[in-house]
Amino acid sequence: MSGLLSKIHVLDLSRVLSGPWATQMLADFGADVIKVERPGIGDDVRQQGARLKDRTGAQTQERSTFLALNRGKRSIAIDMAKPSGQRLIRRLAACADVVVENFKAGDLARYGLDHASLARVNPKLVYCSISGFGQSGPYSAMPGYDLIFQSMSGVMSLTGIPDGEPGAGPQRAGYPVSDTTAGFYATIGILAALHHRDTVSGVGQYIDLALLDAQVAATSSMAMSYLVAGQLPQRVGIRSQLTCPYQDFACADGPMMIAVGNDSQFASLARVLGHPEWPADPRFATTPERVANREALVPAIADILRQQPLAHWLPLLREANVPSGPINDFRQVFDDPQIRHRAMVREIDHPLSGSLSVVANPLNFSATPVEYKRPPPLLGQHTHEVLRELLAVGDAELAELGAEGAIAQGERP
Repeated sequence: MSGLLSKIHVLDLSRVLSGPWATQMLADFGADVIKVERPGIGDDVRQQGARLKDRTGAQTQERSTFLALNRGKRSIAIDMAKPSGQRLIRRLAACADVVVENFKAGDLARYGLDHASLARVNPKLVYCSISGFGQSGPYSAMPGYDLIFQSMSGVMSLTGIPDGEPGAGPQRAGYPVSDTTAGFYATIGILAALHHRDTVSGVGQYIDLALLDAQVAATSSMAMSYLVAGQLPQRVGIRSQLTCPYQDFACADGPMMIAVGNDSQFASLARVLGHPEWPADPRFATTPERVANREALVPAIADILRQQPLAHWLPLLREANVPSGPINDFRQVFDDPQIRHRAMVREIDHPLSGSLSVVANPLNFSATPVEYKRPPPLLGQHTHEVLRELLAVGDAELAELGAEGAIAQGERP
């Protein structure tokens, strides 16, 4: 492997979403990520999502959710409940730079795989624990998933139709935003800790990251109105609470979004719509006035837009530098010329399907571009390879570990 992190070795004890999202990012940057999975079962998300088809069109056991989170990694199947499995993981940790885990607080201490235990084996280790509520506090022992953190962090209080309107009530974001947010914070924290180790201290450190904390932090731009002035943001549907017009509008053949962020953009919008006098109207002259008078402004805009199709309005709005766009489904997303130009879908060779389309990493480095060479692994695909390469485990020991059930017997193609 090559890239920004080609000298970094990551032991990935995480599963489901937040941890794997972070370790996939590290793999994209060139780190050697060793994913530890349960023999015969693997990561829970191996059972979630659409099935991948093989070269003949038959369905395989590989599923889309796992494929989305685990490219670039090597999978080894080790049973950490067995003492011999625990010893293997400790040996792998001894030659790793990073460990990532997202078990409930305290769970890995039972196996001697917690930070304190592994730091004694490898003082240079950066150990990142991702949990629902963190390693301390009254909720630390509780389990949780994205829906809980969206609700408890305040995200759902911001999201949904306003009270008094049809369909009113809080709504969740349409993807697991809390897990991905925590994964991004984990990646940032790990890179910062590695930099500190390699430039300042010479030793690793422990990172305690909670999904609830991460999601509260991510709401900062909205939460600050409460901290500064005691004001609670309200649900406003697709509309913005801070500027106007900033919402969906119906055209003759479908919906579109217009997101006006300042007075200059509003003046451009007004000219496109044939009302250059609007910016001089005291009700609409500034952002706060447009927000206060949205009930007069928005219907006037809507009446004009619904008279023509998207193909009429979008070129005019883009030419006028008014932020606007269609509301796409994923078929439209991946057909979009901008997405195609940015190469946001890449192809990876896969042992079952032959070719696998993946959503690309959005970071474009000038000197060390992200490479897409290693597909999401089959369960236990690299068990023997990794143990031989990193721990010099011989055939006799591999057979003994397999007989004990500490590792999966045999090796995937």
